[in-house]
Amino acid sequence: MAVWNAIAHQELSSGATSVSFASIAASYDHLVLLSSARSDASEYNSYINFRVNNDSGSNYSRRAINATTTTENAVTGNSNSIWIYQWIPGASSLADNFGTTETWFIDYSNTTTYKQILSRSFNANHSTTNSQWGARVSSGVWSSTAAIDRVDALCNESGDDFVQYSSFTLYGINGAG
Repeated sequence: MAVWNAIAHQELSSGATSVSFASIAASYDHLVLLSSARSDASEYNSYINFRVNNDSGSNYSRRAINATTTTENAVTGNSNSIWIYQWIPGASSLADNFGTTETWFIDYSNTTTYKQILSRSFNANHSTTNSQWGARVSSGVWSSTAAIDRVDALCNESGDDFVQYSSFTLYGINGAG
């Protein structure tokens, strides 16, 4: 049976462009970052992105499947400077709407293979208007064999902020295959 070990929790008391978890021990099988977040960007579907070990090089690839009211599509990207980009509500969404994200960093401390990520997010927005809500499932690879000891959650790439009360909890998972 998998055991979830809470490593750290952060709830924002004011806006912030990023949230960092550093000096992560290599004693778990996988890492999971759960978030309840919202952006101050002037849009319905904003983004939460990830970077590991302060690597801002073109070492990330990603694949995503998106769903909105009437549209489904796929997104791909190689040689990116960030990992994934999951949807969270922006400032145009209802004021009390926070989106959920679950992101797995698979076999994060292995030093012989590239690192895999699997993530899903949902931005409800209580709307039936297309592109004002969305669900996304993403996967990606960090092209490095280094163990991950730092994870940064970034709000967009344009300097937007996560809003007050956005929260992030990092878990170390043991016993999951």
